[in-house]
Amino acid sequence: MSIPDYQSLMLPVLQIAAKGETSVPLAEVEIAAMFALPQEERDQMLPSGKQRVLHNRIHWAKFYLTKAGYLESPKRGRFAITPSGTALLANPPTKLDTQHLLSVPAFREFYRADQPEETVGATTQGAAPSATPEEVIEAAFNATQAALRIELLERILQNGPGFFEGLIVDLLVAMGYGGSHRNAAAQLGRTGDGGVDGVINEDVLGLDRVYVQAKRYTPGTSVGRPDVQAFTGSLVGLGATKGVFVTTSMFSPQAVEFAARIPQRVILIDGKRLTELMIEHGVGVRSSRVLEFKRIDEDFFVEE
Repeated sequence: MSIPDYQSLMLPVLQIAAKGETSVPLAEVEIAAMFALPQEERDQMLPSGKQRVLHNRIHWAKFYLTKAGYLESPKRGRFAITPSGTALLANPPTKLDTQHLLSVPAFREFYRADQPEETVGATTQGAAPSATPEEVIEAAFNATQAALRIELLERILQNGPGFFEGLIVDLLVAMGYGGSHRNAAAQLGRTGDGGVDGVINEDVLGLDRVYVQAKRYTPGTSVGRPDVQAFTGSLVGLGATKGVFVTTSMFSPQAVEFAARIPQRVILIDGKRLTELMIEHGVGVRSSRVLEFKRIDEDFFVEE
């Protein structure tokens, strides 16, 4: 089965705590066994790659139960059931979730402080989200990034080939290739080598060079194996071993397979990867708003 949402984990977390003082990692092992989660689901990470989904959901279930007074933290990294939690388990509700916790004054006060009043009202009516705060934030972030990638491709295609060539220069320089922008532009502007559109220094000193091919195609137009094969043939003719093939569209499976098994190192960058790199290296985009999320510094609260 799939990983339960954090609200579905509230009752199991409370039941585990009733057996004795425990921790999120220990509870994670018990819950994985309780729900017969396969290893791939136990190892599933949040999109940020910084925490396992199961661990994150157990943490939030524990956190909300603590705010409701059903759990307490006797020491760092540990939690245990309280008398209120024990009393709740003696007559457990049909469903222990955020809506139920809102019946506890202490939890409702905490929740109201962190939520708009309309959200609290919706939750009271049974519309509480099943995702943890991190999952909600990351889902929203991923949605905005996807929309930004689409808009970037549209803007690229609205401009001509010269703009696309300049974009590749800007991106490669931002990624650390080509030395100065002037040197990179001069190198990339050198055309006429068959299937090669340009060449750029791999490092500032020019100890090695990377050959570049760029195809500005509309989405849905696939770059096939013949194009990649022609580019590779040009590399062989030039005695080169490294190349980058950039397109605004996509590569066919045959092209990807061909590039993966040839001795030359040819990197294929499709439209999605191109826009991801532009966002990552700040090319054609700028920060709109920066939100900084802070966590408890556990070392700060350790007594000497």
